[in-house]
Amino acid sequence: MQKVLFVLTSHGELGDSGGRTGFHLGETAEPWWILRDAGHEADFVAVRGGRPPMTGHDAGNPLHDAFLKHPAGGLLLDTAPAPEEVDPEDYGAVYFVGGHGAMWDFRGHPALERLTRRIHEAGGAVAAICHGQAALVDVRLPDGRHMVAGRELTCFADAHERARGLDGVVPFPLQRTLEERGAVYSSAPDRRPHVVVSGRLVTGQNPASARRLGERLVTLLAAGPV
Repeated sequence: MQKVLFVLTSHGELGDSGGRTGFHLGETAEPWWILRDAGHEADFVAVRGGRPPMTGHDAGNPLHDAFLKHPAGGLLLDTAPAPEEVDPEDYGAVYFVGGHGAMWDFRGHPALERLTRRIHEAGGAVAAICHGQAALVDVRLPDGRHMVAGRELTCFADAHERARGLDGVVPFPLQRTLEERGAVYSSAPDRRPHVVVSGRLVTGQNPASARRLGERLVTLLAAGPV
């Protein structure tokens, strides 16, 4: 059994569009159940602590409601600590959950960068999905290189952002910025699952990739730290 730290955005405003956002429930609940069924535990942090704003609740998906009602799942969101309050040595993996809010408060966050580096350097896994990869943009390794440089990965595609009319709303183009850091990007057609594993880094493109990402993360955890 290993512990996985789920990181959730605390940002609830979709820029100046008037829309609301937050962490994506499907990208949280589906990997959470897979990890739990494999015998792992999960903790949550929210960027500002406390219960974060939420999006992506599918009332027709029983896993979503079951997660929110489970005492070891959704109910813990009410008391989520901030990233500064947790010890990275307690975790075998960190998982950055998506939702557009992550584009505003994940990038450049010192505590999130510290957690990512410490877990990565200890041989743990780093996972992110959809817009959660915003947390990886500025993370550097001890030698000064960007962590994503030369790594194969995916994230929510810039073209799919444009298709939703949100390319002028988000604060930066996620795909292009990761590529500028040296990442080797790939994607699938819109709303199709796509997960990429590159060493101890596992990334998913969109909410449809959540289940597959959870499965790949279980595989990495079973292999142990490297």
